[in-house]
Amino acid sequence: LSSNRIQQFNSIGFIWDNFDHAWYKIFDQLCAFKGHNRHCNVSRNDEQNKSLGQWVRQQRVSYKRNALNSDHILYLGSL
Repeated sequence: LSSNRIQQFNSIGFIWDNFDHAWYKIFDQLCAFKGHNRHCNVSRNDEQNKSLGQWVRQQRVSYKRNALNSDHILYLGSL
């Protein structure tokens, strides 16, 4: 794609990477959870935040396996 075409796509909010888009969307949910609860220990048993709790657990597992994206590590570390 030409740089002009890329700029046009960017100007309308085109999503280039669905995985990253989804990751940052859930990260925003974690930020909101932390803002409300003052911690990031989301329980997988919390019915209101069950999927968020599962996501947090998966991030921890990925981190321990050295399988977490370095940008994601920085974002999570900022919390």
